[in-house]
Amino acid sequence: RAALPHLKASRGNIVNTASMAGLLNPPNMGAYNVSKHAVVSLTETLYQDLSLVTDQITASVLCPFFVPTGIHQSHRNRPGALSADGVAPTKSQRIAQAMTAKAVESGKVSAAQVAGLVFDAMRKKRFYIYSHPKALASVQTRLEDIMLARTPTDPFADKLEIGGELRAALRHDPDFALAAHIPAAAIRSRPSGSTTSAPAVCRSRASRPPPSAIRAPSPTNSQR
Repeated sequence: RAALPHLKASRGNIVNTASMAGLLNPPNMGAYNVSKHAVVSLTETLYQDLSLVTDQITASVLCPFFVPTGIHQSHRNRPGALSADGVAPTKSQRIAQAMTAKAVESGKVSAAQVAGLVFDAMRKKRFYIYSHPKALASVQTRLEDIMLARTPTDPFADKLEIGGELRAALRHDPDFALAAHIPAAAIRSRPSGSTTSAPAVCRSRASRPPPSAIRAPSPTNSQR
């Protein structure tokens, strides 16, 4: 209500920052995934709503991958009243923190470069803005899972050793040496012959049907 009248008086573009986790569902990141999917959905709806009422304002959503920022230390901004001091993190929280820190710190695309991508997308009126387009291979796999009504693809299907290490860490070994045993490669490297980046490292393109071969399953009698 406060901003739209000013934007409509000239022209404007509302950019919401989500994440590639808003298009994927990497394991051990449930709360984060949910919040980022919400941002993507909200922005898609906002785009449609704005298109009905004005040509002066549009919207875009930024879905960055691992960019070397302070996001893995975001607890530093938590209000004192909500401090978790004295509360030990769970095993899965410690593992997620270690994996995220390694991936973020090894990122090659800077925040300044992402900012440049945002301004370029605004000029070209692009809705989806990606810092790492190669990660879209994993998004394609997820959408194929949905269209074919198949169970979600194992994100470690091409990285069995890494998947095994993560499962062992979560299930069996409370003293798992996180920094030593979950390398950045567990999150960032892609399988040989694939354009997929991580965290959701999915099967290579060669093992997936071409888009023309994808068909949604026919409904059963009970579904009609």
